[in-house]
Amino acid sequence: MTKKDIYKQLINDLPHIIDGKNHYLTSLANLSAELKLRFSSFSWAGFYLYDGDKLFLGPFQGKPACEIITLDRGVCGKSAREQITIVVPDVHKFPGHIACDGGSNSEIVLPLVKQGRLLGVLDIDSYEHANFDDVDKVLLERVVRYFIEVVTFPDFF
Repeated sequence: MTKKDIYKQLINDLPHIIDGKNHYLTSLANLSAELKLRFSSFSWAGFYLYDGDKLFLGPFQGKPACEIITLDRGVCGKSAREQITIVVPDVHKFPGHIACDGGSNSEIVLPLVKQGRLLGVLDIDSYEHANFDDVDKVLLERVVRYFIEVVTFPDFF
């Protein structure tokens, strides 16, 4: 099964994984678990949530991670600050990269933005160099769009 096939299957399964009736933390936890389980090349998949000032660690799958990331640091900070998806083929060449897991070699970070309001980021790491490409970018952006439409976040985000 190709990476694209796995994404298509995930996208088809999203209404069963995330139905909008569960607490937002439950939905974040289930999506991070699904991503980590379905893609063997993902070493870490999870969320950092925005509190109006910084990103703090949310539900994830993988090794323990950095607890707080300011918007002026790392791939997550840049993605949140600029509200763009960032694909990094080699994190060791990314200025200001934060090495929560020294074994990580590539990363993709997608902002969670609802009605112009930053909620956080989806962060996915891999031990493989150049693990993420346009297929990941386009299809993960589709996953995030669905997630943002369906999940209700509290007003403090």
